[in-house]
Amino acid sequence: MAGIHPSAVIADGAQIGADCSIGPFCVIGADVVLGDGVTLKSHVVVDGDTQIGAGTVVFPFSVIGEIPQDLKFAGEKTQLRIGARNRIREHVTINTGTAQGGGITRVGDDGLFMAGCHIAHDAQIGNRVIIVNSSAVAGHCVIEDDVIIGGLCGVHQWVRIGQGAIIGAVTMVTADVVPHGLVQGPRGVLDGLNLVGLKRKGVDRADITALRAAFQMLKDGEGNFQDRARKLGDETDSAYVQDMVRFILGPSDRNFLTPG
Repeated sequence: MAGIHPSAVIADGAQIGADCSIGPFCVIGADVVLGDGVTLKSHVVVDGDTQIGAGTVVFPFSVIGEIPQDLKFAGEKTQLRIGARNRIREHVTINTGTAQGGGITRVGDDGLFMAGCHIAHDAQIGNRVIIVNSSAVAGHCVIEDDVIIGGLCGVHQWVRIGQGAIIGAVTMVTADVVPHGLVQGPRGVLDGLNLVGLKRKGVDRADITALRAAFQMLKDGEGNFQDRARKLGDETDSAYVQDMVRFILGPSDRNFLTPG
């Protein structure tokens, strides 16, 4: 049975799952679908064609599913899909998509989106992503699984950040980041690998060694960045390095941050 505070405003047509908790002064639009066990603490706005997965908790003053911050947006019907068990903290904003960008913004499962962060239109956010306070992910970005974006960061539109990468605080990311990369600095530079994250995940020592060798080849090997990646793909059996090669050789709208 859903627990709905009497001051909450829920439009006709909204679908509220079992065991949801909707706190004081929340506003829920007509096209919203809340999965089972979703909690809206208080003063939360959820609007647009938005679905929020089971067990997700949204903290006060967040605005989820409002229209994009894009002057080209002309009122077309677009979507936002948020997965299960996310923690969306205070003052977070997540927008729906745009017709030009595919029409849908997606957020995976088990993420932590800290106070004041922003996820823009058509962004594709993976599972177990952490975005720290007051960071912004611009439109059309792809953030793969297990990425951590530090506080006060900006991620430029169309940028891809590969699985397991970490972005240090107060960094502007203007180009793609390879999986498991470590990026830091006011204008982000690829400064190594996320070794702490790899060890915490329990990655085998042989794979970590292979990744370190791959990073060194990408930094100092012959040919351009893509040539070095192709050579890596031919020479390694490590699934982690092969994933890095896949990412580098995949489609991209921006250049890569290369090792400094």
